[in-house]
Amino acid sequence: MIIYMNFVLKISLSWGYFRLEQESGFFFDMKYFEEEVHNRNWDEVEKYLSGFTKVDDNRYLMKIVFEIRKQKYIEALDKHDRSKAVEILVKDLKVFASFNEDLFKEITQLLTFENFSYTTNIEQLSKYRDTKSARAIMLVELKKLIEAKNPLFRDKLQFPNLKNSILRTLINQRKTLNSILYVLQW
Repeated sequence: MIIYMNFVLKISLSWGYFRLEQESGFFFDMKYFEEEVHNRNWDEVEKYLSGFTKVDDNRYLMKIVFEIRKQKYIEALDKHDRSKAVEILVKDLKVFASFNEDLFKEITQLLTFENFSYTTNIEQLSKYRDTKSARAIMLVELKKLIEAKNPLFRDKLQFPNLKNSILRTLINQRKTLNSILYVLQW
């Protein structure tokens, strides 16, 4: 798997590389994850995470997914898109209500405020200024949860270093094998 991923990356097929990462669960590319968060590709962020683990695998992952969905909700509120915020609240955040009912109630109350950063007791939101800075703050927290605290990611954060010659040798062997098989068919 390492060799295939390295080869796909070398020939600049980044979409294939990230799909291999996700489907194999072999290597978690923090840089790619960060880019997707900064670009607000929330569905892709969760989809990428799901290639490595499930939401209920441990409390750290639940916190990661909660923070992502909460940020998605906050950004909908910031844009004054109440219908989208309600959809996110019901579809994405309600599953966390049983873990912290008080927090869920506070988040729900944000729908009633015109400017939630001045009217909330949620510590992270009291410092809220804009979506970009809030995303950056959230990303710092997510990185801590992934890199330092979550045992499921420990062995998946560093891509093994391979010599290019190994990859080239395997490709050449494959070509030689294909040539031999072609000749044997005749």
